[in-house]
This record gives sequence, structure tokens and C-alpha cells, in this order.
Amino acid sequence: MPSSPLDRRTFILLGATVAAASGTLTSAAAATASPTALTGAPTPVRIVDDQATPATRALFAYLKREQGKGILFGHQHDLTYGFTFTTPDGKASDTEAAVGDYPAVFGWDTLILDGDERPGTHGGTEAENIAALSRCIRQGDARGGINTLSAHLPNFVTGNNFYDTTGRVVSQILPGGAKHADFNTFLDRIAKAVKGARRPDGTAIPVVFRPFHENNAAWFWWGAGHATSGEFIELFRYTVEYLRDTRGVHNLLYAYSPNSSFAGDPTGYLKTYPGDRFVDILGYDSYDENAGPTPWLDGLVKDLAMVVRLANERGKVPAFTEFGEGGTDVRNLQWFTQLLQAVKADPLARQMTYMLTWANFGGAKRAYVPYPGHVQLPDFVAYHQDPYTLFAADLRGVYSARTTAVKNAPFLHLVTPTDRQRVAASKTTVRVRVTPARASRVTYRVNGGRARRLRLDADGFYSGDWSIDPATRNNRSVTLTVSARVDGTTLTDSAVVLLSEVPPLPAGWVDDFEGYSGDDVALNEAYTRVNSHTLTLSADHKSSGSYGLAYAYDFTGAEYTGTGKPVDADWSAFTSLALWLQGDGSANAGALQIVAGGIDFWYQVPLSDTSGQEVRAPFSEFTPAPWDTSHAGAVLDAAHLAEVTAFNLYLVHGSGAATKGTVYVDDIRAE
Repeated sequence: MPSSPLDRRTFILLGATVAAASGTLTSAAAATASPTALTGAPTPVRIVDDQATPATRALFAYLKREQGKGILFGHQHDLTYGFTFTTPDGKASDTEAAVGDYPAVFGWDTLILDGDERPGTHGGTEAENIAALSRCIRQGDARGGINTLSAHLPNFVTGNNFYDTTGRVVSQILPGGAKHADFNTFLDRIAKAVKGARRPDGTAIPVVFRPFHENNAAWFWWGAGHATSGEFIELFRYTVEYLRDTRGVHNLLYAYSPNSSFAGDPTGYLKTYPGDRFVDILGYDSYDENAGPTPWLDGLVKDLAMVVRLANERGKVPAFTEFGEGGTDVRNLQWFTQLLQAVKADPLARQMTYMLTWANFGGAKRAYVPYPGHVQLPDFVAYHQDPYTLFAADLRGVYSARTTAVKNAPFLHLVTPTDRQRVAASKTTVRVRVTPARASRVTYRVNGGRARRLRLDADGFYSGDWSIDPATRNNRSVTLTVSARVDGTTLTDSAVVLLSEVPPLPAGWVDDFEGYSGDDVALNEAYTRVNSHTLTLSADHKSSGSYGLAYAYDFTGAEYTGTGKPVDADWSAFTSLALWLQGDGSANAGALQIVAGGIDFWYQVPLSDTSGQEVRAPFSEFTPAPWDTSHAGAVLDAAHLAEVTAFNLYLVHGSGAATKGTVYVDDIRAE
């Protein structure tokens, strides 16, 4: 989903009550039929679901087979939102109006199930909105394209939308959480919609499912700072296992898609990777939010090459799962062709299988696909005419490959507690999943101690209570190891569990960096992340105590980088934000951001001082962030300060300034 610079709150999507007429299904044959019959032995494919339908296996084989031969163009909501039509009929399309062809990939979203995007309706019944999503998938298939489904899930704790990051939602919807049943109910709706998307002959239409995207950023409740890496990994795994094994959905491929940028470093990309057993498609989202094309393109190509390299090593499909030019103003009349040429010029990046841009929601929002009369139309036509871009009419043999699925070997993973989870209670439940086989003996050990048995429960987990010695609940860490005997083989998994909670900071404090016990992993799990940078604890650069924060930035692929921490506090009794800051002497700039009352307020600070000093920013001098144009006249007053939800520190690249450096921060608090 597209972002504005530094934030994404401006893209809350409101559904409309529009009835979509169903289209014919005759053109699906164009994607199914192959120019020549495929002969010989079936092609073995190794995918997440070894019980996947033949068409789903064939889609995976097609994407792998065509890799490097061209990039499929995709468009979100191509048949349901547009500047060239008002009433969806399953045929009208801005892409078709612009170039005379449909996209090769049609994107949809689970927001249809809540009536927040059409053809779902707020007044519609659950069954009607499920049918609406199924119909969209059928219509995309009818136009000869491939379908993909993203998931902007509601906040299951507060009932608000996906931008509400409060409530530590992931921990609450995992097995054992208070909202776990609500999450299952939503997954049931997804299962019904996907299983109900069938051709007239009864064939289930394959769908690329892309849940929990852009999780390395902070704007969604499943994002960085709102869930640990271990929680996210288990959430992704649970979702796959529930849909595949519990609900019997066998027409899905599963995509993992963090957001830019990584400066080509796979470490950050793989930080929350659920594992090869749970992912078919390695995706990547990136929007051009820079004033000029070069920094973004350079970083993009480096990251796309990294994703392709990882996909090739793992036998996965690489995809550019979201892209677009950010903002509402057109900055570059050759944006599409310049992007394409940059990607084509790199031997790895050009192996991306598809690239999907966002929806043409209309109004003042950006036209991600230019339409007749739009200033970027000539460039988009040239993009379409390039032999390396593939649209619906270019697809051949998408579902024709004869394949056989490589059977998945038995696999064990520790579901709860998750890695780096804090457990303050005297007892917690250990849950282990073993798939697809049953285990003869499953046990857990704490720090290599005595093995304790786990029993198969009604939910399909091997589970049991772990009673924690009160003497050990002192902020220490222990290693929990689980093992199972399956077909004569021992499978194991482990997690580091932190016992007790971190002592709370005084009122108004964001961080003094003392509560991580010198552990950089724990530090990074607590902070949000935008674009490429590295956070570590510094014993040498600090204001007080044992540690400060070392923030090493890298502007290689972006004009800014940001980090932050959820707050959820009332600061109405305070008058300023204070912190210790040691700059790096560069001409780059820092920006202190407070998210209060749903508005982004910021205060700029220079990075020129290298001695380290206290910085006090009066709340009266904070102004709405320049990208938040809908709140241009807002004031950071007591009413807003009563609802502070986050503190962020952004670093912005100055003209001609250093692209890399390190600044140090300590004792962030309201005073």
C-alpha cells in the first residue's frame, strides 16, 4: 500500500456501495492454454502446500519458468476503481483504457470482506462480501490475469483499522491470546472467499496470498515495534497452517513482502522471514518518495537484486509486490520507462516475475496507472510497448504445466512462547506444532534441564504447562528447547525467553536505553524502522547510565531514514521534549516527531554539533509534519498531548551531505 513521506496515515480507504456485474469467463483460456502441448515427465515443484491444486502448482511452475523473460505488470483493484469508469462491470479498466490490454496481475484486498473497499459494501452481509471477493478473483481470471490478495486486517484488540497500532495485537491473536478466536473467524472468511473463487468447470482459481506485508515498517499493527520478530514469524506460520491444514484451502501461494529499503543487505530482509516451509514468493514493496529518481532507483535495483538472489538460492519466486510514484503530484514524465530501464539493466533485478502498482482510487489521490488524458500516459504506453513488460494478452500457458508436488518432510516449530517473548507469570503454556506427521514423543527443556512431556491437544498442538521458578523471574533469559520423535528422527526448535517484565520508566520517559541489558537484539525488537539504518547500544556515547543509542544511517536508497518507539501515554502535563544528542558534524538534519491525537508533529534539529548536548524542544514549537497536509493548521496542545502514541527520530539527507554516518541519542523524555 502506498506511503507518504515518513508516514502512511493518509491512505485509509473508504468503501463504497457499488454492485459489480460479473464478467464472462471465456478469456481465462488464454492464460490456461499453451501454444504447444507440454510433454514428458511432470515437473516437480516444491511449494508450501504439497496438496495444492494442479492449477496452483502450475502457476508456481510458470512463474519460475518465465523468470528473466519479462516482467508481468500488475494493478491493484484494476476492475473496481478507476478514473475512466464509475460503476464496475468486471470489464472496465483504466489499464485497458490506457493501453488496450488488461494487467497480467490483478490485486485485491481483504478490505472487501469488511465492506471497506468495493465491491464489498458496509451494509452487506458477511456472505455477500465474501461472494464479492470471490467474484473479483473470478473476474481477474476471466480477463486472463493472475490474482493476488493482500490483507489489511482490522485491529482485533480495539476494533479499529489496520493503522491503529495499539494493543500489541499480534501477541493477542496468537494461540492462547485473548483475541485468537476473533482472528480465526476472520481467517475463516478469507478461506470461504478463496475457496469460492471457481471457474464454471469447478476449478479453484489460484491466488497469491500476501498477508502482513511491509512488516519491517511501523504503520501497521503487525509492524516493527508492535510485535517481536518471533511473534511475527509465528503469526505468519499460524496463518499458513490454519488456512492450509485446518480449513483445507489448497489454491494459495504464499508471499512474504517487507518494505524498502535494505541497501542490498539481506540481514534485515530475513529478520522476520517465516522460513522456506511457509513462503513461495519473496516479495518487496517500494514507492518512490524522493524529489529525484536517482537515489530511489539506485537503492531499488540493489534491493531487487538482493531479493532475486535470495529467491534463486531458495527455489522461490521473486516479485516486486508493490511499487509506485509517491505523493499526488507528477514529478517525472518518464517515470515508468526510467524505472523499467533501470531494472532491466541489472542482471538480477530483471528476473523479477511481476510488479504490481496500487489502485486508482480517484479524487485527488495519485493515478498509479495513467489514464487517457493523463500527462504520464505517453510514458506508460511506451512502458506497455516494451517487449520486456507483459500484460494479460501476453500470457501463455500459465496453468498448463504438468507438475507434481515434492512432499514436505515433517517439520516442528515452537509456537508459544515465541523467541524473545517476555513471560512475567508463574506459569505459561508451551505449544508445539508438528506437520504433517504425528510425533511419538514431544518434550520441552529449560536450559537443557529435565525433559517434560507435551500432549496433543484439541487444537492440534503438543502442549503443556511450564511452571516457572519464582527465583528465576528476575529479568534473566533462558533457552526453551522443544523436540519430537517423528519416524525415527528427532526434530528440535528453541527460543530465548525473557523472564519478568522490564521495570517501567518514569512518567513521560520514552527510553534511557538501560532496560535492554546490553542486548542489541532486544533493542531492535522494541523500535520501529523506516529505510536502511542500524541501531546498537553504545557504552561510549551516552548522557548517563551504562548505554546510549548509536543510530548509524545510510541514505544509499532513500532520502530519509527513521526509527521510533510506541508510547501510548498522556503528556498533557509536560511542556517540552528533551533528549541528549550527539551529532556527526554533517549537514544532514534530524527531526523529532511526536504522533499525538492521530497527527504527526515534528521539530527539526541540526546534526552539526559533535560534543553531545541536551536538546529541549518546546511542544509549542512543534508543527504538523509537512507531508500531513490535512492537518496543516493543527497545534500540539494539551488535548493532542493527552493522546501520544509514538515518538520517532527521522534523519533527512541534506543536499551534498554525507550519505552515511552515526548519531548518538540518550535519555529521551517529556519534561
